[in-house]
Amino acid sequence: METNSIIFFRSEVYPDPPSKPVVAAWNMKNPGNIGSLIRVLDNVGGTELFLLDDENPKRESQIRKTAGLSYDHVRVHRVSGEWFFRNLPEDYSVCAVETSTGSENIFLTGLPQKIIFLVGNEMHGLPVAFLKKCNQVVHIPMTGACKSMNVSHALAVILFEWLRKQLFS
Repeated sequence: METNSIIFFRSEVYPDPPSKPVVAAWNMKNPGNIGSLIRVLDNVGGTELFLLDDENPKRESQIRKTAGLSYDHVRVHRVSGEWFFRNLPEDYSVCAVETSTGSENIFLTGLPQKIIFLVGNEMHGLPVAFLKKCNQVVHIPMTGACKSMNVSHALAVILFEWLRKQLFS
């Protein structure tokens, strides 16, 4: 029985998704969370992370440590939120990940092939102005007592649900 993930996945064959997801994160504070976003994005084959309104310098060593080998696989762009929304690829939809009025349950809604997932600040989520610019807003249903999730964990749930819908539905 093989338990080494590198060896295991060399023997498994999965189709490539029809496109690569993109992730954007607004006003992230914790460098470890940024590293985790890089890592989970790399897990599903994504190669582009946009850090929006990232004004405070982060310890790059902490980002690199948390991202591990994924650090060299994902390009990180630091841009303003204004620049980001002005320069979206025409064929991509922006899907905000936010618990807000009108958001859709991620497990019950469709997701486009060409998608940019937008996650918010660890403490305050996304600004309403950003939500209004998105094509879709989704949330993760939580049935336990705790109704919040670390941003990188939430992104992992979202990205793998997107991947499941693209490849295995």
